[in-house]
Amino acid sequence: MRFTERLSSKTIFLAPMAGVTDAAYRMVARSHGADLAYTEMVSVAGIHYRSEKTWELVMPHADEPDIAVQLFGSSPDQFEEAAAQVAERVGEKLACIDINMACPVPKVIRKGEGSALMDDPVRAAQIVRAVRRGVGDTVDVTVKIRRGHTAKHELAPAFAQVIEDAGAAAIAVHGRFASQLYRGAADWSCVERVADAVDIPVIGSGDLLDAATVARVLTEGRVPAVMVARGSYGNPWIFEDAKALLGGRAATEHDAGERLDVLEEHIELLVATGAHLARARSLFGWYMRGLPHAAELRARGMACTTLEDYLSLIANARQRFS
Repeated sequence: MRFTERLSSKTIFLAPMAGVTDAAYRMVARSHGADLAYTEMVSVAGIHYRSEKTWELVMPHADEPDIAVQLFGSSPDQFEEAAAQVAERVGEKLACIDINMACPVPKVIRKGEGSALMDDPVRAAQIVRAVRRGVGDTVDVTVKIRRGHTAKHELAPAFAQVIEDAGAAAIAVHGRFASQLYRGAADWSCVERVADAVDIPVIGSGDLLDAATVARVLTEGRVPAVMVARGSYGNPWIFEDAKALLGGRAATEHDAGERLDVLEEHIELLVATGAHLARARSLFGWYMRGLPHAAELRARGMACTTLEDYLSLIANARQRFS
């Protein structure tokens, strides 16, 4: 299925998140209703220099139906090379290639990558065209942007027109300036202004922290799809709960027992997919959020070093909540 075909109905994606959306995270999200899951940011320079660690970020697990791969960098030539290699290696499981022009992290911006590209529309367009050359007509190319790079200087609507003219199939908009990082509130009116400025589909992003907000945006806004990022932390049910609300049904309550069951599954998937078990520390804190004794359990989770440590702690938590 082409990427744009997914946007014919209300669609909810798991957003790309560096250090978060590994194969285990993606599989848990997909099993709870995410329509598509994105990789972590993948460096085109890493692919150019044949980094095996970079390819570990790209390749889907055998149990994943498909993935979206997000690339970042600043060299059109490296983007073209990387896109061609990703399309070849991932094959039929590649849903789309997304170009990151939204990352606000200073070390990325200093290299002219991420949201810095919004200040260089000529290069940004060259990159979109380069990726399209790399994949030919077989894979859709999308772009993720922010409201703008510098606070109070909104670039998104005009920039989106440049990206559309360069051949992007869709564009995702996060309603904050890069200089805000993740502070303040996302401005969804900016997403609407981008939708008014272009003819390609616009995907909304920013502050989708619960199922009710996701359902409201998809019902009231002009976007056919949204990307959920931090709202999925310890809450993979956000996707299926939002779909329930969209369908006129009530969202399900997820008690401590269910949280612990999915946490255990998630940590076991980390091991099964070869991810570093240190990632389980963040997972443990996210799934425990809001539960009784959460602070104590999070602290104990930080001391875990093996799968057995985590399973023992989860078993102990089950006894407390039973």
